[in-house]
Amino acid sequence: MSATATTPFAPSTSGSVTLRILPTSLQIFLCYFAIGLPMAVLPSVVHLQLHFNTVLAGLAISAQYVATVLSRPQAGRMADSVGARRTVLSGLVACAASGLVLFFSGFLNLLPLACLSLIFLSRLILGFGESWLATGSCLWGIGRVGQEHTARVISWSGICSYGGIAIGAPLGVWIDRAWGLPGVGLVSVAVSAIGLLTAWPIGEVATPEGEPLAFRHVLRRVFPHGMSLALASTGFGTIASFMVLFYAHRHWPDAAFALTSFGAFFILARLLFAHAIDRWGGFPVALVCLSVEIAGLVFLWLASAPALAFAGAALTGFGFSLVFPALGVEAVRCVTPENRGSALGIFTAFADLSLGLTGPLVGLIVAGLGYSPIFLFAALMAAGSLGLTLILHRRPAYASAVRLAPD
Repeated sequence: MSATATTPFAPSTSGSVTLRILPTSLQIFLCYFAIGLPMAVLPSVVHLQLHFNTVLAGLAISAQYVATVLSRPQAGRMADSVGARRTVLSGLVACAASGLVLFFSGFLNLLPLACLSLIFLSRLILGFGESWLATGSCLWGIGRVGQEHTARVISWSGICSYGGIAIGAPLGVWIDRAWGLPGVGLVSVAVSAIGLLTAWPIGEVATPEGEPLAFRHVLRRVFPHGMSLALASTGFGTIASFMVLFYAHRHWPDAAFALTSFGAFFILARLLFAHAIDRWGGFPVALVCLSVEIAGLVFLWLASAPALAFAGAALTGFGFSLVFPALGVEAVRCVTPENRGSALGIFTAFADLSLGLTGPLVGLIVAGLGYSPIFLFAALMAAGSLGLTLILHRRPAYASAVRLAPD
């Protein structure tokens, strides 16, 4: 099925490709900026202000990813069928609704259960919005520049997503101190409105012709890549959910800037090694990056001072940076063009599932063992990802068979 209004692509230089990617990547930045705003605020609100336990504090962050993992496959199918532009616009509307619910939750501090319920509702709505927007924006970008630039589109998606979180997290803390949760929610609504205004003029791209594969067949093809991504994402989930409380437990200042260091070095790695995947392939790049991520998480496990924890977060972000696009390129290669959205949605759902499970699971580890062991746990999960990626890399014949086998 073809979109009624399509945008042809004919970029000839690296600069022109990037210029065509940026308008759709901007929507991802705005979405994750809105996600970052409450990220460093909500664990403290739930645990220190509303006086719920650390498991619920972690779940307040992870609830978003529960909705995201449930909606990712649908988001991919939606982008393949009705168009990427429409999918992105739907995601922006959901992000605005999430901010509105968070705005109202801020007036219920004296009713802890009601406040927590609205926080969870806001996170669930935001999860659906993230799913539609992130998947749609990637497909929109690929449609504008061509499938041969898939790695670059995914890389810019990550730069904008973690850049949004890196800027949004400390700004959210500042807004919360000045205006509380209502202020955080109101800014989220404003950011989503800016996204709608900037996305609306961009033309739709054609959706590829062809018969879509059944969900189970797409899942089978991308499953090992997704499992590797899920294990690797545990480090980010641990840092996102518990870095603030880890710093508070140690009586260290500036926890939000540890999240910023993760995001800043994540972006730096993608800018410095933008063409690494095209040059050396997805699996070799993923193996190197996972090794660096493991080192960063071990650094955090052993950190005895704020500077060491800051360095560990930065090293983890630097290592995790190219894992998603490196494995994502290999996953998308397993399907035909008309199934790219479904493959990308299902592949990304593994990261969402990981992030959804990490919060409460790591909360249990904190309750039983304290804060430092959570980073060792995340390092062990990343080591599992390293082993699985090495197996995939050493079985090219199997990978080709999966791509070419009839369903």
